[in-house]
Amino acid sequence: MKPFTKKIVLESGREFYGYGFGADKESVCEIVFNTSMVGYQEILSDPSYTDQMVVMTYPLIGNYGITDEDYETRYPTIGGMIVREYNDIPSNFRYTKTLGEVCEEYGIPCIWGVDTRMLTRIIRDEGSQRIILTDADTPVEEALRRIAASPLRHDMVERVSCRKRWFSRTANHRFDVVAVDCGIKYNIIRKLNERGCNVTVVPCDITADEVLAFRPDGLFLSNGPGDPTDAESVIRLVRELRGRLPIFGICLGHQIISLAYGARTFKMKFGHRGGNHPVKRLETGKIEITSQNHSFAVDIDSLKDTRLELTHLNLLDNTAEGVECREDRIFSVQYHPESAPGPQDSAYLFDKFIKMMEESKNA
Repeated sequence: MKPFTKKIVLESGREFYGYGFGADKESVCEIVFNTSMVGYQEILSDPSYTDQMVVMTYPLIGNYGITDEDYETRYPTIGGMIVREYNDIPSNFRYTKTLGEVCEEYGIPCIWGVDTRMLTRIIRDEGSQRIILTDADTPVEEALRRIAASPLRHDMVERVSCRKRWFSRTANHRFDVVAVDCGIKYNIIRKLNERGCNVTVVPCDITADEVLAFRPDGLFLSNGPGDPTDAESVIRLVRELRGRLPIFGICLGHQIISLAYGARTFKMKFGHRGGNHPVKRLETGKIEITSQNHSFAVDIDSLKDTRLELTHLNLLDNTAEGVECREDRIFSVQYHPESAPGPQDSAYLFDKFIKMMEESKNA
């Protein structure tokens, strides 16, 4: 058996040894787990995983490589990956690089050979916590000191948001949508393009006047990392624009809309991450199989003091999965309809946004 090269140390002092791949560097992150059986490239390139070390519960990772067309963002910002078995010889006619090569290119440290089942149980029982991925010979006392000395950051949205506005156009477009980039996934933009929307992606610190200067038919609020209360500029933007044009939010955008109306959010024990969460659509009673990725949730009780109506409910833990204010033409969901869960259970949400813009345009 070859000697271990890396290890992870949890805040509790537990150590897990393994073998490094990707970037050869030390990293302090929050540890979370994802239950998806496929889609590690989409997870790797989802900005919502900024500063998070993701335990993949599916045991074999890397076997189909990385494909240029499947990225969710141009520059991945994930904290790292922890996997049971890493395959560095992909079998896929579309692949252009291995997972390890991409992680090395973007400075993302990873480790394999770890007991991911035990790690997942620890996170499930104790909750998400901070860890360090370091060299195998680092003393545990020193590793814990480095974790404690690493500050908690509150600038994640600003770090992943675009610096300048950019456009994603489609032929014979019908609507113009401004999308606030809090860490937007490319597939959301593709879904809007497919429905005849030209999309203008703008930085998270854009003002209401700057949005209206584009003369948009609708406003979209994207997913993103971190605590939603840190996104003060976007919360303020929603308060200024609600009722003035249709607004649709996904994931972090859902939490921001709720905060803008006076609801509260809270940090979950270990969050929702994976493609198998059942959500009930209260209007019809139908159950959607959803894809999710979030650490924070909207406090359902706090919605009673707002003008928002609860529209969707998570059947695993009864957390809020969707809200709406029909009077202001604004709605949002906590899950990711663009991730093809179900696979088409939630596609109607984009159609709802289109219909809302169409009615507003013809009013």
